[in-house]
Amino acid sequence: MNGTLRVLHHLKKEQIMQSLKLFLFILGGFIGFTSCSEDDDKTIVDLVVENLDCSILEAAVIHAGITEALKSSTITVFAPDNDAFKTIGIESEADIRALDKTLVAAILSYHVIPSSVPASAIQTANNTEITMLDGGKAYVTKNASGVSVNGAKVTTADLKAENGGIVHVIDAVILNEIKNIVGVAQTYPELTFLVAAVLRANQGSTKVVDILSSAGPFTVFAPTNDAFKAAGFATEAAINQADPNVLANILTYHVVAARVYSTNLTTGDVTTAQGGKVSINASNGTVKGKSNNTASAIIGADIPASNGVVHVIDTVLLP
Repeated sequence: MNGTLRVLHHLKKEQIMQSLKLFLFILGGFIGFTSCSEDDDKTIVDLVVENLDCSILEAAVIHAGITEALKSSTITVFAPDNDAFKTIGIESEADIRALDKTLVAAILSYHVIPSSVPASAIQTANNTEITMLDGGKAYVTKNASGVSVNGAKVTTADLKAENGGIVHVIDAVILNEIKNIVGVAQTYPELTFLVAAVLRANQGSTKVVDILSSAGPFTVFAPTNDAFKAAGFATEAAINQADPNVLANILTYHVVAARVYSTNLTTGDVTTAQGGKVSINASNGTVKGKSNNTASAIIGADIPASNGVVHVIDTVLLP
């Protein structure tokens, strides 16, 4: 499954249709998107057309049916640039037009706040919860490194629209995931060994599936299949023969009882659900277990889940 389909196929039909209605009604009224110009007389479509860095967003807006203002409204838009779309497998305007427009609208509606929120009004804190137009929750962080939402960094802030709305350009597309951490892991072919380990561990005294399916929030450092192989688990069959309690001890060492996006990471030791500590190096994006000789690189950050966030790593962490 390609990256685009993998991140989109979780969306429920009723959620998509609700998002489409909200997006058409409210984002359609956002006039004068000025990330590309100081001319307040231009509409969002006019301004996006003139900005090469926003050409995929332009295609998304048009494909979703937004060609003229429908209703004036004061809102805030987190606007992904072209590189942001490319990170989820949408390489061009043609890729956007090949998608069902309801899916495109569902993505875009999760990027809109129903009020005007300049960067100066955002409190300095980690993961301030906000409600987006589709009803989903997003998490805004403001710290010394700047402002981010769900780990997506604001690269240009406080671009003003003629009706009082605000645009913040971001470097990633944010997604409203409806599956929990276990469900999300099950959709990634690179994490089948991890899923096997979680299911096997659940047969012991620690119900890992129940933990990772609960409300959380949690952050999971998720080792890839190759990471498990390097740790001595050559096949999923080998995992299924392992002691469930041993697996549970290892797996819970990969879980932090908090929602920690890449922009929330700080260098230092963090206590895991297992009780031991892992060492984070925020400057180079690594995490190291107590018994590991080398640190594990975070090779895939900020994968959303309904009850937390997943970071893919290339080494199994050892307590």
